Amino acid sequence: MTTPTLRGVATKAGRDAWRTLTELFFDGEAQNRFHQASASIGVSPGLLKGLIHLDTVTGVPMRDLADHFGCDASYVTTLVDGLEEHGFARRDAHPTDRRVKAIVLTERGERARATAMAVLFEPPACFDVLSTAEQRQLRDLLAKVAAADTTLHETVPHGLAAPA
Repeated sequence: MTTPTLRGVATKAGRDAWRTLTELFFDGEAQNRFHQASASIGVSPGLLKGLIHLDTVTGVPMRDLADHFGCDASYVTTLVDGLEEHGFARRDAHPTDRRVKAIVLTERGERARATAMAVLFEPPACFDVLSTAEQRQLRDLLAKVAAADTTLHETVPHGLAAPA
């Protein structure tokens, strides 16, 4: 019996690779990394998640954040209140519709996000089992997969992608 897929083309190797990535993120050393990154800037993981999805130029409409997180607008209001309390974000009128509030990352927020991302982007110790050449190969293969995921490019703010 084969496992159904959304597209029906995933191979057993593809499913195994995805399962391994999922286990690394949810059960491995990286499992606590988000909490460490949050602690590095003194916020909850929920606030860090919101901080990651903001930008310093046009801001993100509150409705877009709610849609992205799949949550209700009142949760986003609470999230933004917390980011404002830390001085990491501010509410601005949307440039084309003053009825809409856009959440803009402040300079302080940008610095905090950079600090947290440095923690998140630090490879876990398990990467040490790979040679430098194998790490490059893994990087290149994952970059190829990420480039094919069009939803990833829609949700990652400018300048947030991992450094090369």
